Amino acid sequence: MQETAHAHFASKLIDWYGRNKRTLPWRDTTNPYFIWLSEVILQQTRVAQGLPYYQRFVETYPTVQDLAAAPQEEVLRLWQGLGYYSRARNMHHTAQLVVAQFGGQFPTKYEDLLKLKGVGSYTAAAIASFAFKEQVAVLDGNVFRVLARIFGLSDDIAAPASRKVFQKLADELVPAREPDTYNQAIMEFGAIQCTPLMPDCMFCPFQQTCFAFNHGMVQELPVKAKAKAARPRYFHYIVFEHNNSFYLRKRLEGDIWQGLYDFYLYESDTKELPMPLLLQELQEAGIPVLEADLQPPAKAYKHILSHQKITAHFYRIKLHEPLKKEVLQETRLGLFNVEEIDNLPKPVLISSYLKDAKILVYL
Repeated sequence: MQETAHAHFASKLIDWYGRNKRTLPWRDTTNPYFIWLSEVILQQTRVAQGLPYYQRFVETYPTVQDLAAAPQEEVLRLWQGLGYYSRARNMHHTAQLVVAQFGGQFPTKYEDLLKLKGVGSYTAAAIASFAFKEQVAVLDGNVFRVLARIFGLSDDIAAPASRKVFQKLADELVPAREPDTYNQAIMEFGAIQCTPLMPDCMFCPFQQTCFAFNHGMVQELPVKAKAKAARPRYFHYIVFEHNNSFYLRKRLEGDIWQGLYDFYLYESDTKELPMPLLLQELQEAGIPVLEADLQPPAKAYKHILSHQKITAHFYRIKLHEPLKKEVLQETRLGLFNVEEIDNLPKPVLISSYLKDAKILVYL
């Protein structure tokens, strides 16, 4: 009886998909490289935002060999604006691994795909089912929501233990025939029909059997514990300028934006930074600056990450002389002209300032 119900669910979902699916380029291919690219880019990114990035990556790196051979800074620059830069670094590393260890061919089995860095259970299932028609179920935010509402699962989707509950049901539902179409269908259904805030229940093919709809729990399911409040951080950037060039430095491991470029940074515990304290900081760094040389910040910039809320101020200083060699060694700063800055991978926060300050006008 359960098998019949599950088969009915799959067939009804695939029928809905045939009538309602969006036309997206990664759906017209079984190329595992293109599928993998799309999945990495679309993780925690809306389709409308991710589509142009996908197209740029495919055009710039048409094969996994092209991506593997690219400099990491170039990859990060192309990724700029998507956030979660560790995904871009992992993607680049995985491309190199596929070329070096697999002869440029992606593994064809789910279990082997999981061995690739940055490829989790969801991405592995997507590649295995879309490219190779393996009967494995995808489980992303859209699928969690659809399964919770239709089948009445009240397990907290933020709890790791709940994944087993949802994965078991998802695996039972995916059909042996057309696992690729089914997986596309259930994700699309969650994206455009069974949406988080305003699902289209009136025209839902599962309205009669949907647990959430019939129990008035559409807004209560899925259950998800509230995330911790974002930690505030206060950045004070010193923008050193000399002869129409600017000093930037590459961020190191152990913090956000690894491998991206920003300005000399002083981080404080408070939003406002007293000018004497800032001048003292520069003095200790071997950069004697007069208060008259400092351009105070015009505004505060806000940038929210998953667990951090950044408030940044930018202080621009026109230097009469270039920074000394020992200062550059200590601060890791380098002098870049505008064209070079354009080509550097940068956090969105830095790009926003460069645009507002009319240092870069291409954005």
